Amino acid sequence: MSLVSLRYRFRQPFPVPARAAFAWCTDFGPGDGRLFLARTERRVDRLADDTIVLTDTTYPNGARRRIRRLVRLHPAAMAWTNTHLDGPFRYSQYWYRVVPDGARRSHLEFDGFRLVQRPGRPSATEVARLAAAECAGDAKTWREQLAPALVRDVRGR
Repeated sequence: MSLVSLRYRFRQPFPVPARAAFAWCTDFGPGDGRLFLARTERRVDRLADDTIVLTDTTYPNGARRRIRRLVRLHPAAMAWTNTHLDGPFRYSQYWYRVVPDGARRSHLEFDGFRLVQRPGRPSATEVARLAAAECAGDAKTWREQLAPALVRDVRGR
């Protein structure tokens, strides 16, 4: 088995102001599990104003899986990082930044640095294919689940 680093990025537009999008994205709470397709329970431990540990328990295919993530907030830059402390993607890191596109629109810039175990040493083509698949999956989650929830919640305030 070898550890392979997959790097990918995408942008997700939001029809809401950047500050509102950033506030929604970083307002972590135990009710966040409703945002995901798989049953998810979340515990939020605030270590400092800019440092949070999220503990998500999911139940894929009836099994129980716990994943802890260290989140570091950078409010002045409307950015944050999410580093997996354990679980299947341990030490993987995700960078997020909300960028204004005028007064009423914004977008998310997402950079993924996922570590995965693979048998043997995959070729550069295989690594690129794996990264593209991860990118497509994460972008779909934002496009179909998270962004619509963000818009609904922000506009509902």
